[in-house]
Amino acid sequence: MSAYRLSRSPELGKKISISFEFFPPKTDEMAERLWETVKRLEPIAPKFVSVTYGAGGSTRERTSRTIERMLSESALSPAAHLTCVDATKEEVDHVIEDFAQMGVKRFVALRGDPTAGVGTAYQPHPGGYSNGAELCGALKRIGNFDVSVSAYPEKHPESPDFATDIDMLKRKVDSGADRAITQFFFDNDLYERYVERVRKAGIYIPIVPGILPIHNFKQVAGFAGRCGASIPTWLAERFSGLENEPQTHQLVAAAIAAEQVLDLVERGIDDFHFYTMNRADLPFAIAHMIGVRPKVAEAAA
Repeated sequence: MSAYRLSRSPELGKKISISFEFFPPKTDEMAERLWETVKRLEPIAPKFVSVTYGAGGSTRERTSRTIERMLSESALSPAAHLTCVDATKEEVDHVIEDFAQMGVKRFVALRGDPTAGVGTAYQPHPGGYSNGAELCGALKRIGNFDVSVSAYPEKHPESPDFATDIDMLKRKVDSGADRAITQFFFDNDLYERYVERVRKAGIYIPIVPGILPIHNFKQVAGFAGRCGASIPTWLAERFSGLENEPQTHQLVAAAIAAEQVLDLVERGIDDFHFYTMNRADLPFAIAHMIGVRPKVAEAAA
C-alpha cells in the first residue's frame, strides 16, 4: 500500500460507507464475545449490521435474540438474514412479521444452502419460496423493508454460466431488491468485470463488495474452494510461512484488506460490507486504515 493512499485515508474515510456481518452465537460464552465485538465496532457507525440465519431456521432463535439486543442496547440498525430453506411460505411470512414487530426494517434475502451442506443439490420446499427473487418479492409485499440480496463476482457455484447467474440477479431486482452484496473475492478485476456485466444487463442497483478479512488463511482457502471463490497466487504467497506467526498474520491480513478497499475506492466504489467472523480486531484496524474512525473519537478530537 502506498504512503500516498495512507495519507489520504482520513479524508477518504468520510466518503466511505461500511456495514458488518455477524453470525448468531451458539453458546452464552460466544454470545458475550459477540457482544464485545458489537460494542467495539458500534462507534464506527456502520450503515447497518446483518445477522446470519442458519439453514432451515436452525439459528432463528439465536438470530432473533441477537437482533433484539442490538435494537434495545445499541444504536445499530440490524438487518435480519432470511432464507427459503425447509420452510413453507406461511412459515417464512410469519418469521418476517415477527422480525418486523421487533422493529427490524432491513433484511438480507437469500435462497440459502441445502440443509445437507454445500455440494448437495438444492431442493425447494414444496410449499415454500423457491429462490431469493421470490423471497425478496415476499418481503416487499409484506412491508416497506430495505432488502439486500446476494451477488457472485465469480458466479454462484451452481450456475452453469454468468448469463444464468445474472438473470437470477435481474429477477431479484425486478422483485424489489435495493442492493446486492457480493460474496467475498480477492481480485478486484473480477469484481469490476462482474459489475460491467451486470450494468450491461440493465441492472443498476448498488453492487456492494463483500470484504473478508483473513483471520486464518488456511481456513479461508478451504472455504473459498467450496464456494467457488478463487485464491490468487500472490495472496497465498503473502501468507506463506505465517502458519505459526499469528500476530504477523494479523498485520498482513489488515494490510491486504485495506489495500483491496483503497484500490476499489480508486475505482469509484465507496460502500463496503465486511464479513467479521464475529471478531472486532481486523475490521476495526481495516476501518482505521481506510479512514473510517469512531465517531466518539472524532467528536472528542
